Parts: sequence; C-alpha cells; structure tokens
Amino acid sequence: MRYQGRITSWKDDQGFGFITPNGGGRQVFIHIKSISNRQRRPVGNDLVTYELTIDSKGRLQSENVTFVGDRASQKLTASPGIGALTFAIVFLTVVAVAVFVGKLPLAVLGFYLACSVATFIAYAWDKSSARMSSWRTAESTLHIFGLVGGWPGALIAQRALRHKSKKESFQRIFWVTVFLNCMLLGWLLLPSGSRVLKSIFGVV
Repeated sequence: MRYQGRITSWKDDQGFGFITPNGGGRQVFIHIKSISNRQRRPVGNDLVTYELTIDSKGRLQSENVTFVGDRASQKLTASPGIGALTFAIVFLTVVAVAVFVGKLPLAVLGFYLACSVATFIAYAWDKSSARMSSWRTAESTLHIFGLVGGWPGALIAQRALRHKSKKESFQRIFWVTVFLNCMLLGWLLLPSGSRVLKSIFGVV
C-alpha cells in the first residue's frame, strides 16, 4: 500500500530526513537510498508517495519513495544542454585566442583548464558521496571552484554526471558565479587589467 506525505525535515549532507503523512500521524524516516529517482535531491516540503515498513526497532520507515509529479518536473527542468556546453567551449576558445594574440599570458589559459579539471573532480566526488550517503562537498565549495575559473568544468560535470543540474537554487547561484568570472576576464582584457597582468607575469 502506498501513502502520501510531505518531507518536513531533510539533512542533505547526511542523506536522511522525515516525512509527515497527509492527515497527520507519526513521522516516517526517509533515507536517500529509498528514493527511486536518484537524479533528484529532496528538499523541505517536497510531496512524496511511499511504501511503509517498520525497522527492527519498531520505527516507521519509508521505501520506494517517489516525488509527486516527478515526471512533469523532470521535463520542465533539464540538465545543461548543448548550448551551455557550447558556451563553455567558446569561452575557452576565446581565452586561447587571446593568449595567441598576446592579450593574455599562457598562465591564464592554464589556470582555467586546471580549475575546470579540479572542479569536474569535485563534482564527481560529491556525486559519488551522494550515492554512498557519505560526507558531501559543501555547495559553497563547488560555487567557489566555479567562481575562480572552474565553471567550464562544472558545466561538463553537470551534464556528464547529471549532478546539481536540477536544483534551481544551486543553478541560480552557479550562473551568478559564471557571470562574475566572465566579467573579471573582460576586465583583464582592458588596458587597466592588462597592466595588472603585466605587473604579475611581466608580459602582455
């Protein structure tokens, strides 16, 4: 028999929480492993349906948990598509061209590539931790990786790993970090920014 309720408590870093059944009653324990759709992370007030079991200590526990309206929401919220990946590739190409024509030092391109690789690894690690319900990487850390220059790698990871691509609050902050980083690069291409790079690297 399936029941319906709302997730009224969720600890994302630990991968568990509690469901309050519709109509009231005892709260039901929910673990990330009991959720059918592993591509979506629960948040507070998510409406779910579930099967009810009792563990060895007599506590109510949910199994085969599904989000109400999950299919519809998946259609509306897609992972970063070809357009986003194309943007990342075009950005790195622009940086490479700027290096080639002497507008930027080679170290800038190397920094972006290194940050992108490190960011991809951070996403992969967090994805693995989520599946194993072990210690997670803080979202703020992932945003810092993106802000300093790793956002192209983050876009690749979001699409390839399908991780953090459907959480709207995360995506909003992520694209702010992308914008800020692009603005920084634009400033470095201006005369004032070029003087800063020249003082650091002795070139440009």
